[in-house]
Amino acid sequence: MKYFPVLLISAFFLLASCTEKRTCLDTETWLDFSVAQMSQALEILDADQAQIPRSIPPGERGWSTTGIHGWTSGFWPGLLWHAYEATDDDQWREHAHHWTMKLEPLRRWERINHDLGFMLHNSFGNGLRLTGNEDYVPILIDGADLLMSLYNPTVGTIMSWPFALERYDGRHNTIIDNMINLEYLFWASNATGDPSYREAAINHARKTARYTIRPDSSTYHVALFNMETGEFEEAVTHQGAHDQSMWARGQAWGTYGFTMAYRETGLDEFKDTARMLADKFIRELPDDLVPFWDFDAPNIPDEERDASAAAIAASALLELSELVTDTADREFYREKAVSILDALAKNYRSDGSNVAILWHSVGNRNRAEGGEVDEPIIYADYYFVEALLRERALQKRFPDFCR
Repeated sequence: MKYFPVLLISAFFLLASCTEKRTCLDTETWLDFSVAQMSQALEILDADQAQIPRSIPPGERGWSTTGIHGWTSGFWPGLLWHAYEATDDDQWREHAHHWTMKLEPLRRWERINHDLGFMLHNSFGNGLRLTGNEDYVPILIDGADLLMSLYNPTVGTIMSWPFALERYDGRHNTIIDNMINLEYLFWASNATGDPSYREAAINHARKTARYTIRPDSSTYHVALFNMETGEFEEAVTHQGAHDQSMWARGQAWGTYGFTMAYRETGLDEFKDTARMLADKFIRELPDDLVPFWDFDAPNIPDEERDASAAAIAASALLELSELVTDTADREFYREKAVSILDALAKNYRSDGSNVAILWHSVGNRNRAEGGEVDEPIIYADYYFVEALLRERALQKRFPDFCR
């Protein structure tokens, strides 16, 4: 895979951005707003039930919920941990622990899929990071072992959707979203000293880079492999507009995942891949910096936007800005991230009629019913607040950036 043309384009963007006035983001205002929205949500949620916020249907004020086995179940506990990180208020620590512990049975889940990372690492993992609670460790290790059971060494990747084997004619499937869950395996390797988790994560990332990224730096959604030989057979979509389209959230997942993989390994191949995907995402953004649900959707500009893709990408770009070494590169990625966050905060936040933080996300546009189209969705809020926390930390480290 060659990166030189992409880096030339990045250089052009960098030179152009040097002449622009930087966007300044009032992170405290938007964190306060986010925490206030979470407070309202807690007032109407049933804390005694194992039902976790997921999305808000049209006309509703409160969250519709999912059971703990829904793939989004880790985002609400993770968001509560973000509130604790934002406020350092023990009431949020208590709320976060309470909702996190609802997911404890997942350590023994039988019908597993790759989303264990979203479920357990976002909840127990954030809790461990912020509190050092050692009771979370065995739960996390049990879940990581379940995730590792999906690793096929012949293919070199984790199977994303065991439940979709029939849909894909018995072939091993790996989706771009799965890059995010590799962070869980890197954590497990560090926590246990067992290199097998790390080796599986690196192999998975390399196969994903090889088979889900097109020559134009856009991503496929699903890569399919022969289960016995490991041979790559084809790439398709599940949630994008068509097999060759650039599904916005998929491009954001890839940017985030390869940025994290570089942070965990220091391997330049992952940094280069992250930059390729980030630069492609940035180049294709519309004027208001929030992408359509698919960059190649057939009826642009009359297509829904996806605030969740913007939030995921913004958080990834902020981390990427810390990992690249050139000053101009760092400033470029951070400025783009801040501009996206500013657009979300000003134009895509909840208007007060519901308890979400962000509006206008798209879950699965291809689903006939229940696709969560143009709705608040919990993972948009999770990554938006994560990005605000990352930008707040950068503002403390580099107070002269905004001038």
